[in-house]
Amino acid sequence: MRPESARKIVIVGGGTAGWLTAGIVAARLGLSTRQDLAITVVESPGVPILGVGEGTWPTFRQSLKSLGVREVDFLTACDATFKQGSQFIGWRKGSQTGEHKYIHPFTPPYRFGEVDLTSLWLDNPVAGFDETVCFQTEVCRLGLAPKTRTSPEYEGIGNYAYHFDAGKVASFLKQHCMASLGVHHIADDILGCQVDEQGTITALRTSQSGDLEGNFFIDCSGLHGVLIDRVFKVPLINCRDVLFVDKALAVQVPYPDANSPIASVTRATAQKAGWIWDIGLTKRRGVGYVYSTQFASEAEAVDTLEQYVHGISGKSLPAEPRCLAINAGYRERFWVANCVAIGVSSGFVEPLEASSIAMIEASANHLVEHLTFDREIMAIEADRFNRKIDQIWRDVIDFLKLHYVLSDRTEPFWLANRAPGSIPQSLLDNLRIWQNRPPLSGDFPYSFQLFGPASYQYILYGMNQKCQLESRLRNNFDSRQLQESLSEVRTLITRFTRTLAPNRDAIY
Repeated sequence: MRPESARKIVIVGGGTAGWLTAGIVAARLGLSTRQDLAITVVESPGVPILGVGEGTWPTFRQSLKSLGVREVDFLTACDATFKQGSQFIGWRKGSQTGEHKYIHPFTPPYRFGEVDLTSLWLDNPVAGFDETVCFQTEVCRLGLAPKTRTSPEYEGIGNYAYHFDAGKVASFLKQHCMASLGVHHIADDILGCQVDEQGTITALRTSQSGDLEGNFFIDCSGLHGVLIDRVFKVPLINCRDVLFVDKALAVQVPYPDANSPIASVTRATAQKAGWIWDIGLTKRRGVGYVYSTQFASEAEAVDTLEQYVHGISGKSLPAEPRCLAINAGYRERFWVANCVAIGVSSGFVEPLEASSIAMIEASANHLVEHLTFDREIMAIEADRFNRKIDQIWRDVIDFLKLHYVLSDRTEPFWLANRAPGSIPQSLLDNLRIWQNRPPLSGDFPYSFQLFGPASYQYILYGMNQKCQLESRLRNNFDSRQLQESLSEVRTLITRFTRTLAPNRDAIY
C-alpha cells in the first residue's frame, strides 16, 4: 500500500486512450517499484467502447514493448494482425492500365538518408516510386508478413504496426496495467470535481466512491471532455474547413472462411464523398465509409458502403452500420492547471493514416517528459507541452490534407478539397518547394515529427506529383552507386518474397 503522502495521478476514462496513457506513464515512471506515486483510472461502467477495427503506427510496437507486454499475448488477445502500411486505391483517376493504386509502406526508401534514390527516380520515373525504392511494397501486395514465426518479439524484416479490435485492446491493456504495472482501477461515474481558488482540481466527485483526491488529472474521457471541456471549457480549433469528412459508417464483415488471406495493409478506397477503410483482423474485416455530409446523404453513404461490401464478399451488409460523428479539430490548449487532455478529448481529425492512437502515444510520452507536481513551474511545463502538441496536430493535418489536394478526381467533394482556401499555408509553401526537389529532413525542423520526409515522398510520388529537379541535384548523381542500390532493392524483393509467409500464417 502506498502512503497517503504519495503523489496521485488520476486518469478520467478508460478505453484505448485511458489505459494506453496509464501504461506509458506507469512504465516510464517506474510506478510498480515506487511508494511515492499512485495512478488510478476512473472508468464509467455505463460508457461503451466503440470496438471497431483500428490501425496503428509503428510506434505502437515500442509502446507495447516498454509496457512489458509480450507480443504473442497481444496478438492472441486482441485479434491482432500485422500492418505494413496503407494502400490507396482510386485517389486519382484511373487509366487504360486500370485503377490507380499505390502503397505508403512503413519502411523508408532503401538507404534513406545515405543515397538519393528519390532524385534518381524523379529523373526517370519508369515504374511506381513505392515499388522502385522499397522492397516492402511487393511484400504488401502479396499479402506477406513482415516477419517469420522465429523472428524476435517486436522485430521484423520490415517496419510494421498492427490492426486490432479496439475493444479487446482496451481490455487487454487494462488487465496488464493492473496486474503488472501497479495501476489502480475504479468503476464509477464522475459527477463533478472540486477546484481550489487557483483553478486547480483537487478531487473528483463520484457516484459511489466519494471524493477522489489527486495531484494531477488526465482527461481521457473522449468526446465527453469531462474535465478539459466541462470544467476548463477549452474550445476546439475547428478543422472542418480543411478536412471535410464529418461522419463514418462502420460495419464488421466476416471472412468467407477461416483461412481467408489477411491483407498486410489498411486499404483506403476513394469514393465520391470520402473514402472507405478496409482493415483485416484475424476473424473479420473492419470496414467503414468516412464521408462528408455536405456532399452525400446518409442514405447515399449507406448505399456506397453496401456496394463496397458486396464487392468484397458477394453479400449485403451483415448488420446495420454503426454511425460515428467526426468533429474535426483539436483543443486550443491541452494542459490547463493540473489537467491534461489526451485522446479524443484533446482532438480528433479523421482515421486516415492511423494518426489517432499515435497522437495518444506522443502525448503520453511528452507528458512524462514535462510532468511536475510543483505548482510554481507547472505552468512553464504546460506551456512547453502545449506548444509541442499543437505543432504535432498542425503537422498531422498538413499530412492528411496532402492526400486530398493531389487528387485529380472531379466530384464536388474532391474539387472542394483542392480549393486553395482550404489548404493550410504551411502545406502550400511546402508544395511549392517540392516542385523543385524532394521533401528533406530540413523541411521538418521540430524535434518530434509523426510523419517525416519519407512518408511525404511516398504520398507525393504515389499521387504522381510532378517535380522538376534543379540542375544541382541532377549533377550530384553518383550513377553507379544509385544503380547498385536499385539492384539491391530488387534482390531484397526476390529474397523476402520467397522466405516470408502469408500474413495469416505468420501470426502466432
